[in-house]
Amino acid sequence: MDVLNVTADAEEFTCNAYLVTGETPTLVDAGTMPGVESVVAAAVDELDRVVLTHQHHDHVGELDAVLDAFDADLYAYGDHPRRTHGLSDGDTVAMGEESFDVVYTPGHADDHVSLVSEHTLFSGDVVVYNDGAFDDGSFGRTDMAGQSRERLIGSLETLLGRLPDSVTAMYAGHGDAFHADDGSVRDVIERALSRARRREPKYPE
Repeated sequence: MDVLNVTADAEEFTCNAYLVTGETPTLVDAGTMPGVESVVAAAVDELDRVVLTHQHHDHVGELDAVLDAFDADLYAYGDHPRRTHGLSDGDTVAMGEESFDVVYTPGHADDHVSLVSEHTLFSGDVVVYNDGAFDDGSFGRTDMAGQSRERLIGSLETLLGRLPDSVTAMYAGHGDAFHADDGSVRDVIERALSRARRREPKYPE
């Protein structure tokens, strides 16, 4: 299964939007980069579905452009006028060559889900590898309205409980992708959880 970050060349603030190729071509989040649909079209002839980790603007700004360009279904936990399939905790969704479990992971956003297969984690913003605040294990911000550090801590604990040891790649909404060499995806999440449990501001003033 190949994963392409289609917003890698963005000049504006955006999430990482990932194109998962294979039997079920899937875009995980859409980002805010104008023309992202053209990047997708250059890589695949068809896009079967878009799966959202959550609906913050940096993840859905160009969603309409993508859906207008492709006859693609929209999978989302939260309500959306163009949603064709609702996601719930414990659902499975096909992406590329793998089947992913939907894990509800609120705290950064009320509608946040993570997507876990035997080998791959799409973590959205609940946990990231590096983001300027921490390297090798950070967590989504929880200092804005509607966010909760306590819920995010619970989500990280849930994610660890449902993460197979065989997962070797993590694709987060921001920062670099992580591929296990000497470390492991579980180790990255455990470091993020430890840092989140300190209850200290993520970005000190």
